[in-house]
Amino acid sequence: MLQIPAQLLFSAKFFSSSAPPPKQPSTRDREYLRTSEINAMIRAAKRVGRHGIRDGAIILLMFRHGLRTAELVALKWTQIDLAGGYIEVHRFKHGRDSIHPLRSPELRALRQIQRDYADTSYVFVSERKAPLSTRSIRHIIARAGELAGLPFQVHPHQLRHACGYYLAASGHDTRAIQDYLGHKNIHHTVRYTQMSPQRFENFWMD
Repeated sequence: MLQIPAQLLFSAKFFSSSAPPPKQPSTRDREYLRTSEINAMIRAAKRVGRHGIRDGAIILLMFRHGLRTAELVALKWTQIDLAGGYIEVHRFKHGRDSIHPLRSPELRALRQIQRDYADTSYVFVSERKAPLSTRSIRHIIARAGELAGLPFQVHPHQLRHACGYYLAASGHDTRAIQDYLGHKNIHHTVRYTQMSPQRFENFWMD
C-alpha cells in the first residue's frame, strides 16, 4: 500500500480537485442596482468631500462599462480617447478586452478630472497623485449608497451586474452583451437575459 508522508496529508497541493469549490450563496437581497439607485448614488457622491466629481465619475464608469474594481483602479489615460470618444477596456480574470464608446456625461466628467488631477498617468488618483486602491473604491461606493439612502450596503460589483441587467432589459443581443462585459463564457452572460422583463412584455396586452 502506498504510504503518504505525514507532511503531505495537510498539503493543499497534494489533494486537488478539478472542480472549484462551490460558490457561497449571497446574503444580499439583490445582486444588482437599479438605474434610479445609481443616479441617486452619483448625485450623493458629487455632494460630499473634495473629490465629488471624481467619485461620481467612478460610479458612472463602473456602471456604464461594467468595470470591475481592479479594472477601474488600473485605468490609464492612454486607454481613453477624449477627442474620438472611446475607452479601451482591459479586462481582468482572463476576460476579453474591447473598445467602448464614451457618451457626453462620461466625457464631461473625464475632462474635468483631467483638469483637476493633471500630470497623472492613472485616471482615478488620490490627492498625492497615487492610483486609488480597491479598498478606497469600496469605501467610495458604500458611502455613496449610504448617502443616497439605499436600504442595503452597496458593493462595487453590483454596478457591473447593473450594467448587464440594464443592457439585457434594453433588448440588446446576448452575444453583444458578452463582448461588452468581456465574458469568455456566454453562460456568465445568460443570467442577465434570463432575468430581463423585456422578454415577457407581450404576454399580457391589457
